Amino acid sequence: MSKIAFVFPGQGAQYVGMGKDFYENFQTAKDIFAEAEQASGLDVAAICFEENEKINQTEYTQIAMLATELAIAKVLEDEGISPQVTAGLSLGEYGAVVTAGVMSTKDAFKVVRQRGILMQNAVPVGGAMAAVLGSSQETIEKICDETEGIVSIANYNCPGQIVITGEEAAVDKACEALKEAGAKRCVKLNVSGPFHSALLETAGQELSKVLAPLELEEMTIPYLTNVTGDYVAAVDEIKELLEKQVSSSVRWQQNVERMIADGVDVMIEIGPGKTLSGFLRKIDKEKKVTMYNVENIEDLNKLLENRRSLC
Repeated sequence: MSKIAFVFPGQGAQYVGMGKDFYENFQTAKDIFAEAEQASGLDVAAICFEENEKINQTEYTQIAMLATELAIAKVLEDEGISPQVTAGLSLGEYGAVVTAGVMSTKDAFKVVRQRGILMQNAVPVGGAMAAVLGSSQETIEKICDETEGIVSIANYNCPGQIVITGEEAAVDKACEALKEAGAKRCVKLNVSGPFHSALLETAGQELSKVLAPLELEEMTIPYLTNVTGDYVAAVDEIKELLEKQVSSSVRWQQNVERMIADGVDVMIEIGPGKTLSGFLRKIDKEKKVTMYNVENIEDLNKLLENRRSLC
């Protein structure tokens, strides 16, 4: 029997039209979008399906992504495909939290709506992010530590691809040093701020106030956190981890390696794009894991055709 993980992508994979065919063909999906609208006061379906500028603004992107991911995940579960473990990259971790049974969809939408607002409002002038290609984790960590100013690792995505974040001047200096140290490329990202850096600590602190009154449930399946790269041991750790996640490194490579070590042999990337699939190819050199993507009904049908291999 396969050990299945549901994995959820983060902000940056969004596009107009994501989730629309699920919305139009499954009442379960439509109900999720309705719940997102009720929790946020936003027409989340319109943000996802109609041409607009909001979809790429952090304040709106996050709830739109989460609604799409949860809508697809609920349809999969209705079709009899359920995970034994779950994880998500950055924003995608909220898809994992809901899938793990810890947080209700209603509460998740409320939190993520505020998370998007807080992160957008906390973005300082002069922040930046850059993808470092072809350099080792140890070299990047060392150069970030030695660079004057605030710069650190935002994302451990996969071997050969790490993202740094912080003050723009410090990011630029670190990029220069990394190129001198042998990095193949250092590409500035077109983002609205230095996410997952110490510059976002105030947003995390404010998010903790949103999380504080929520009642969390015991996990029905295990899930992994970006903060440690490992499984969450106890429910009472989760609020603090979600607070820290805003400003700490996303240890996605470590999340994936931990799941593989624990016997996961099927991963289903739920939501727009194939970002996590690309990372897996570089992490899973021995090809122990079969990856499926589900972002439209065609993908769903292909997955259902392979249902026997998932049992």
